[in-house]
Amino acid sequence: MEQINDIQVVPCTSSNYLKPFRVHYSQNGTKKSWDFMRTHDSVSVLIFNTTSHCFVLVKQFRPAVYMCEWERTQPKAPESAEQAAEEKEWAAAAAPETPRGETAATVGGGETSQPPGSVGMTYELCAGLVDKADLSLEEIARQEVLEECGYDVPVAKLRRITSYRSGVGVTGAKQTMFYAEVSDENCVGEGGGEPQEGELIEVVKVPLHEAMTFAYDESIPKTMGVIFSFIWFHNNMSPKYKISTNV
Repeated sequence: MEQINDIQVVPCTSSNYLKPFRVHYSQNGTKKSWDFMRTHDSVSVLIFNTTSHCFVLVKQFRPAVYMCEWERTQPKAPESAEQAAEEKEWAAAAAPETPRGETAATVGGGETSQPPGSVGMTYELCAGLVDKADLSLEEIARQEVLEECGYDVPVAKLRRITSYRSGVGVTGAKQTMFYAEVSDENCVGEGGGEPQEGELIEVVKVPLHEAMTFAYDESIPKTMGVIFSFIWFHNNMSPKYKISTNV
């Protein structure tokens, strides 16, 4: 899962998942502009296994996280030289294997070394895009729990926690978060996502008594949804189970 090789970065000329725009507007008499991405809304699910008293998360490779970490470790060139290099790179002739005349920038070449795949692995809530117009948010969430984590949860058992905007500086898409209690009896498969959609997901269990330590451990790459949902559980559900979440 962490064997990441043959990385190439090419211009994104079209995508089914995001579209870049620039908006021009006037605010209090001052003309402004802002670049943003149009993306799908999404759902996420905090899953708690009542049999083993643990949270069920997913772990997967995120190229955006990986590339940010890789770029962070690279030497910083002077701005003028950096801009010139970038212009030269994207103006160069395309490699034969690069489609549509796109220029590929290879990561890990030259004197720089490629970071391990582990730097791009993140722990997240089970989640998915809202891209099925004929399904409710609850139905989409149920499908994601089954596909990614292997639990069959009735829609009626999904509790809506809240919704919020994510990435407001770039996308502004809305994510709706749910809570689902499962037991070992609800487990009908191994999960792991849909391989035909390019998903490669590892199901991870975090014991309840270790949850808050996990949430605040900065050495463990995770989404804000994980941290927020663990705090929500501590405030709303822990009294029900009379169990300390180790805060």
